[in-house]
Amino acid sequence: MAFFRTCDGVGRRDFLRAGVAGGAGLTLANYMQMSHADQINKNAKAKSAIFINLNGGPSHMDTFDLKPDAPDEYRGEFSPIQTNVPGIYISEHLPKLAKVMDKFCILRGVSHSVAAHQLGTEYVNSGNRPLPSLEFPGYGAVVSKELSGDPELPKFVAIPRSEQRPGYLGVRYAPMNTSATPQIGNPFRVRGMSLGSGLTVEDVEKRNNLLSKLDRTFGDFEDDSQLLDGLGQFGQQAHAMITSAKSREAFDVSKESKEFTEPFGSSGLGASCLLALRLVESGVRFVTVTNGGWDTHRDNWNALSTRQLPPLDESLAALFAGLETRGLLDSTVVYVTGEFGRTPKINTERNGRDHYPRNMFMLMAGGGVKGGQVLGESDEKGTMPKNEGFSPDDVAASFYHSLGINHEQEYHTNTGRPVMIVRQGKVIPELFA
Repeated sequence: MAFFRTCDGVGRRDFLRAGVAGGAGLTLANYMQMSHADQINKNAKAKSAIFINLNGGPSHMDTFDLKPDAPDEYRGEFSPIQTNVPGIYISEHLPKLAKVMDKFCILRGVSHSVAAHQLGTEYVNSGNRPLPSLEFPGYGAVVSKELSGDPELPKFVAIPRSEQRPGYLGVRYAPMNTSATPQIGNPFRVRGMSLGSGLTVEDVEKRNNLLSKLDRTFGDFEDDSQLLDGLGQFGQQAHAMITSAKSREAFDVSKESKEFTEPFGSSGLGASCLLALRLVESGVRFVTVTNGGWDTHRDNWNALSTRQLPPLDESLAALFAGLETRGLLDSTVVYVTGEFGRTPKINTERNGRDHYPRNMFMLMAGGGVKGGQVLGESDEKGTMPKNEGFSPDDVAASFYHSLGINHEQEYHTNTGRPVMIVRQGKVIPELFA
């Protein structure tokens, strides 16, 4: 399994969150959400979403916002190449994405001030600057609450897991973590959902009986418990999911033809993007894909050119093209981001770039987003937005807008506190021009 550790010591391993409830996701329970859609724009193009988290903070200066005329101490080692949209240039190590530039939008000059990995990740995964007193729900939790779905499928799937938490919405809106990445050409068995790894329906029923006893024992005096509220659905949903032919079919990437899968390459990221496409095609509302290794304080250009950029290039290009081929690009919004950018000025001692939230890139595609454009601009050294720039809150508001969700809608915490879905952001109208 892939393992990456960011510089603050937080490990990123594909691990199984066993048991009934995990900190950020559940393995078997809580997929048929007991909520009704509210304040949904029925005319919105996007009906599902794929969120790709580039964990560690990718360098904007070496990917989608190169500065070839900047001084040597800023410029970096890569050259820009022309995309299939005149006037738009990206890194020479992204040639496949350059050929599909017309299918996605680059946001430059996205800026915030949170330079720590965990807090930055929480910010871009919810669209709200973190507060010590409140855990905001991630995008997937909100989508799960607002949009209806197929009862045989989870609404929110994380490959292999997600930093998006349900926050104050409670565990019923947590993701199903696959806890592993698929391999193209091989059947993908999700532990706790398929009958692989020795798990049987009888095992699930034993757990159901245990949870029923817990409900009876604690139900009288913990009627308002979010945990028990989530676990109360376990019995019916776990059994339905583990025996659902539709669900197993959706996760089985080996069903795809060699011709269709070949552009995705052989990396875990490519296979995860293929699975994400297959899941939204089947009816899953929200899929996250986490890709690590972007914390390049040292050996930045070698790491990017040999390890990070080639799979990103082929995976995203194949995802955009594959969604279009299947007729899904208009109805699926794709959002790609890290938690921050990296310092424009090179750290010559380590031949790398350090944390830098003041200027970063984000990508969006599908779901009514106008491709083939660059929005925003950074200054000549890539240090700051040239003009006003965008915040993660703005991009979050725009992301929800594409799905028809009113980002100004108020939820209530379990203490009755009213909180808007996105507290500070505003929709970027040019994204949808």
